[in-house]
Amino acid sequence: MVAAGMVAFATSCTDLDVPVKSQYTHYPNSKIAIEAKMAGIYNQLRDMLGRRYYEAMSLSSDEQTAVSYSGGWIDAGAYSHPSLHNFTYEDNTIDWMTVLGEGCVKANEVITSNADDKYKTPARAMRAYFEFIMMDCWGDAPIIDPTVEGIDIRDRQPRADVARYIEKELLDIIPRLSTEVGGENYGKPNKYMAQALLAKLYINWAVYTAASVDQYDAATAVNEKLDACISVCDELINSGKFNLGSMPYRFKFGPNNSALNVEDFIYAMPYDTYTAQGMQYGRANSYKDIKSLNPSYYGMKLSNSGGAYMTMTPEFANLFSLPGDERNNCVIGGQVYVYDPTTLLPTSQLAKDRAGNPLFLTKSITLRYTDAAHTTLDWKNLDVGDDLEGWRQGYRSVKFFVIDDDYKNGRNQSNDLPIFRYADILLTKAEALVRKGTAGATAQALFNQIRAYVHAPLLTHVPTLQDIYEERGREFMNENWRRNDMIRFGHFEDEFFPHYRSNPNANFEKTRRIFPLYYKILNLNPSWKQNPGYPQSKA
Repeated sequence: MVAAGMVAFATSCTDLDVPVKSQYTHYPNSKIAIEAKMAGIYNQLRDMLGRRYYEAMSLSSDEQTAVSYSGGWIDAGAYSHPSLHNFTYEDNTIDWMTVLGEGCVKANEVITSNADDKYKTPARAMRAYFEFIMMDCWGDAPIIDPTVEGIDIRDRQPRADVARYIEKELLDIIPRLSTEVGGENYGKPNKYMAQALLAKLYINWAVYTAASVDQYDAATAVNEKLDACISVCDELINSGKFNLGSMPYRFKFGPNNSALNVEDFIYAMPYDTYTAQGMQYGRANSYKDIKSLNPSYYGMKLSNSGGAYMTMTPEFANLFSLPGDERNNCVIGGQVYVYDPTTLLPTSQLAKDRAGNPLFLTKSITLRYTDAAHTTLDWKNLDVGDDLEGWRQGYRSVKFFVIDDDYKNGRNQSNDLPIFRYADILLTKAEALVRKGTAGATAQALFNQIRAYVHAPLLTHVPTLQDIYEERGREFMNENWRRNDMIRFGHFEDEFFPHYRSNPNANFEKTRRIFPLYYKILNLNPSWKQNPGYPQSKA
């Protein structure tokens, strides 16, 4: 029955465009062959996380906004639409959705085979992670597990049911997953990866189990899983396997960070400019004309230009103002200085633009006018102009620091991307305690662990939810959690550039908390309905 179900899923035109490349009834007995199969599962999301997923998560939040340059980077609105919450089912920034279904299929090949449990269990952890992303981003999602009775793996299931399925899977496999970290286990799912995923599921439980995405109200929602969330956070904390790290904040995300044994990383996606490509955060963030700068603000001349189509919103930039906060160095704005690529700190050397003038980036973003009379700003395409004045609009992130040894190779960086961090577990437990109303000194101490290691002012009171929300923005910038946080804390419909109510192109419907289903998925699954608030796909 399992094999039959898999064949039906793979050949039925309702398969998320995912062919099953092999249908083993007996798994290869070669260790090399098995581990190669597992590597394919672990790395399934590498390209997606390295660019498109990041674009969708960050641009739809207040973290970053799209800009275009007199026609450059408009790309049919693929980048401006997320910033305006005006997504369409054809936007390239959500073209990664089919990758998740394919990942579940790859995992099922192992799970339903005769492979050893040491392979099946981490495959189940990865399948749960794929399901989590589908549920988080789509709402209702297929449960692509042929062992679950009473469902068709080709159909979308209610979001709350998917959440309960993920919880059940994780609770079942956590005791059987490896407790080894680092070394050859780096980048592979283990017990702690699954626990961190479970903590994410629990802290968002009220979001995922709401009657519909638009009916979640952060002010009144009751989360029945707060005690469970605190418990799983405690297990991670008490494991003794992780800490905030012996290194400064900036080095955790710098070039070749895999060599540093970052104790804060519970689970990360490894990248290498030659052997594990796909990380292109520098391309999106770097100053448009950075190839002309000698040196660039990264402390060296770069061989490739910057894309610069993602820049920081003024509202988010305001978070980086705590005195002494080391995280401030991950943001450049105002007068820009050349960084030392060894220390990853700014020097006293001024960065200069192609005209030889000091490079100055403005926090506010000034759009071009669409008419000769200068009466209407380009709120649709977010055009800032393709010149020195346009290029300096908005502060920029240098958190995932760029070096030319990587960037010259198709702009592929060797900065590993953390997916789950110990710092997140500390703030998640603090948040759960505050939401319970039993925070006290414990939540304050957890919060101040974060402040202390980045040398920011310690909080002198029990943190509020707003304190935690803002701190999460500072701590996890560019790590793909801001959209998730904004929805949970009730800020996704806030005003932030260019998502202003005065902008006729901005959308404030609560249905935009999830993305539209990408058109290719709908075309391949004719029984599926587009998410509420979005038009149906063309045939």
